[in-house]
Order: sequence, then structure tokens, then C-alpha cells
Amino acid sequence: MQRRIAWENFDYWLLGLVATLIIFGTAMIRSAVAGNEVLADLPSRQLIFAAAGGLLMLGLALMDYHHWQPLSKYLYGGVILSLVALKLVGTALFGSARWYTVGPIKVQPSEFAKIVLILVQAGFLARYQDRLHQMRWVLLSAALTGGLVVWVLLQPDLSTSVTLVVIWLAMLWAAGLRWKHIALFAGLGAVGGVAGFPFLADYQKARILNFLFPDETARHGAIYNVLQALISIGSGGLFGQGYGQGPQVQYRFLKVRHTDFIFAVIAHELGFVGATLTIVLLSLVIWRCLRVAQHAYDTYGALIATGVAAMLGFHMTVNIAMNLNLIPVTGLPLPFITYGGSTLVSTLMAIGLVESVALYRRPLEP
Repeated sequence: MQRRIAWENFDYWLLGLVATLIIFGTAMIRSAVAGNEVLADLPSRQLIFAAAGGLLMLGLALMDYHHWQPLSKYLYGGVILSLVALKLVGTALFGSARWYTVGPIKVQPSEFAKIVLILVQAGFLARYQDRLHQMRWVLLSAALTGGLVVWVLLQPDLSTSVTLVVIWLAMLWAAGLRWKHIALFAGLGAVGGVAGFPFLADYQKARILNFLFPDETARHGAIYNVLQALISIGSGGLFGQGYGQGPQVQYRFLKVRHTDFIFAVIAHELGFVGATLTIVLLSLVIWRCLRVAQHAYDTYGALIATGVAAMLGFHMTVNIAMNLNLIPVTGLPLPFITYGGSTLVSTLMAIGLVESVALYRRPLEP
């Protein structure tokens, strides 16, 4: 018997917030690359990525999320194979690589690894939730995460590796992990971070050292981007220099302004009000994801929505903190706003999973 989809369960507020952020982000990218002929097509490409991601989001929303539970192990294996192949081929041909190039499109498998991790961990933790007081089940969960993290770290991509770990810890906490275990993992993470510093890539070491011990005399060296971001944010004032009118952006003092430092563009041209509104809109998206988790039909769905919320929250926090020079520079995006095809498409796919959890939060009616 064909069943009717209960569209009243669909989270239209979440969809509206995401659409608003994408339109706003595309407008800010347009301002950031204005006058640059090489980058002139980025806003239109971002809209194409948004359209493709939107279709995938709708497809995932209409598909009952429970269908992913038996498929997640195959997705997990597929992502690991793509990461391994990228490491081997990229090292052999280019020294290193993070993307597969398909014509004009670059596909970054580590972005989709986040979604796969959410699905895999949601299934595992929902199945063994009552056994998480036993350390061996927590360690098995850690091994599943480590299987992805190690290959992302070898790219090397430290920021995405940390994101995967944060998503895992957030889902563990939501599944009921004991506080003593959380404290243990936090301590191990701190020790591992210090012990692993010598093994980081040179550019990663430089970012951390420049953050901890900045050379204020090297204004055109390693700390140039951060200084220009701070100048951009500080000169924005309350209402900003005006859209398309910010000298830091339009005269190109601020580099990588359509990706890593898009938040500095917003603060510079739209001021404190625009930056605050951006944070509020992103926070509302995260809140809607957590609300879906709260009303989910089962633990599996709740953990999927929680994992997506953790991913978005971590991306937002790290990107803004980086722009404010509160942490070392990373490559994590500002969700829905930073330019990037793989990032935008994978994030919209994650929203599609959340919408599926909302749509199927109770059995479908005949």
C-alpha cells in the first residue's frame, strides 16, 4: 500500500534559513571577487553548486533515513577507498592532493567523509547505546572514526581530521557517554596534539607557531592574511563600509577573501550588525537541527541530526575564531557562505538527512 508523506513534519524554517544563507553567501562572494576577471564566474558557479546540492538535499529528505543504516558500511568502505586512492595517486603524480578533478569540477572526498561518519556512528551508537559504559564499545567506535581520520590526516588535512573527531565526540556525548570517558578522551587528545606536533606538515607547524609567537615585524609575511582580516573586521564599525564598497576587499588587501576570510568581508562591508546577523542565522540553523534531533522518531535519527549540528557548529566557530585571530588559521568553511563546490554540496546533503529525520519522525500514514 502506498503511504502518504506527512509534509507537515518537514522543517520549512530550516530550509528557508539555509536558502537565505546561500543567497547571502553568493552575494558576499560576488562582492569579494568584484573586478577580478579570473574569479568573476565564482558567484554563478556557487549557484550551480547550490542547485545541484539542493536537488540532492530534496532527494535525501524524501528518502527514509532508515534505508541508510544497512548501506552505511558500503559507503564507509567506498570513502576509505577514495581517500586511499587519492593519497596514492596524488602522491605519485603531484606530491599531494585533496581533490579528484572531473573536468571543471573538483571533488573533495574528505567533505563527504563527514556525512559517512555521521551515518556510520549513528548506526553503531544507536545499536550499542546500552553498552557504552563498557570501554571496549567506545574503543570500537573510536576505531571506526580512526579509519577515516588517518587517511584524511595523511593528505594532509588536519582541520578536517579534527572535525571528524569532534563530530564523533559530540555523537558519543549525545548517545550517553559517561563524563569520565569524555574527560579521558579530552586528556588523550591534548597529549596527542602536543606529541603529534613534530609530525605535522611544515605549513601546519608554521600556522601554529605564527599564532603562538607572531612576528609583528613580518607584516607582509606569514601573518599578513590574519592582520588584514583583523583590519577589515575592525574598520567595519557598526554598519560597515557598504556592500561592494569596502577598501580592504575591493583593493584586494584581504586575500583568500571568498573562502577562508569571507567572514572578514562580511564584517568589513556590513559591519557588526551584518556579522552578528550572520552568526544568528547560522545559530538558528544549528538550533533547528538540534530541534529535529529532540523530536526524532528513534535514537538513530536523533544521532544523525546531532552529528550534522555538531559539524555545522564546529565549522562556524572555528572559521569565525580564525578570522578573529583567536585560533590558528585553518581551512574550515563558514557553512553555506564560503565558496566551494564539495563543501556546499556535502553540507546541503547533510541538511537533507536532517530533513529526512524530521519528515519521518513518525510512521507514514496510509
